[in-house]
Amino acid sequence: MNSTMTVIACHECDQLQREIPLPPGRVARCVRCGAKLYRVENRSIDHTLALTLAAAVVFILANMFPIIGLQIQTTRNDTSLVNAVHTLWNQGMWPVAGLVFFTTFLAPAAVLAIMIHILLALKRGRIPAGFTLVMRLLQICNPWGMLEVFIIGVIVALVKLTHYGTLIPGIALWSLGVLTLLLTATASSFNAHDIWNRVHSAPRRGGSQ
Repeated sequence: MNSTMTVIACHECDQLQREIPLPPGRVARCVRCGAKLYRVENRSIDHTLALTLAAAVVFILANMFPIIGLQIQTTRNDTSLVNAVHTLWNQGMWPVAGLVFFTTFLAPAAVLAIMIHILLALKRGRIPAGFTLVMRLLQICNPWGMLEVFIIGVIVALVKLTHYGTLIPGIALWSLGVLTLLLTATASSFNAHDIWNRVHSAPRRGGSQ
């Protein structure tokens, strides 16, 4: 029986270990370095999917509306995330513009799209199309989502801008704050080990029903 057990490698020290069954909510750790190997989820796919869809809606709001408005006497200028990137590009700071666009828009959008693609397929009892590829893309994009760093930068800029006029927080600023919390909750709820197990147990197309 032991020969049929799954062998996994620690992502920190590469120690090979056999996967053991755990009760829901428990965590398996590496016997060598103590790194977390996997966790058995006690939450359903519906829970993670709801968080992901909520994050996607807030993400859209954060990019549709202004982040901040600056009013100097009778003149008011509103700035959105896209406008900020466009302004940086026009001022010749294209590396900064590209980095801001990638870390605050492209990477979070890719992560949300991939997670929705995977979770919707699993909810329907199917294997997500291109599952191995999209899981690799998810692993690549996850570390590049830096909305919390962007928000800290915005707060620092707001403190400096208070000397020039009246600041009016926009819908996007509050949306970004909520989005950061939702993305954190989604990342905590999305368990790659559990996803792989669900895919292995899902029926294959063309197989017996």
